[in-house]
Amino acid sequence: MPTVTFTDSEGAQRTVDATAGDSVMETAVRNGVTGIVAECGGSLSCATCHVFVDNEDLDKLPEMEDMEDEMLYGTTEDRQPNSRLSCQLPIEEDTDLHVTTPETQV
Repeated sequence: MPTVTFTDSEGAQRTVDATAGDSVMETAVRNGVTGIVAECGGSLSCATCHVFVDNEDLDKLPEMEDMEDEMLYGTTEDRQPNSRLSCQLPIEEDTDLHVTTPETQV
């Protein structure tokens, strides 16, 4: 079963089981993970699901599309090289991802 490990800005970790076909954002919301606001519900219009992907996991993900790239310039916490919007990160059957949520999303 795929999993996502969420680390908050203070270092606390929580690993949750994920469903293939869902996004990291959907997984977070369904499991009550704090730090993912997801105001737009995954429609790529708010950037409140910003996460920092563990560098070792970046190559497991599809390349960033132009719209996601543009939206990342509107995040509350400064964009980093490993910044992604969790609504754009698909869970696959063999996915085990590690992401860190920023201190604030809004």
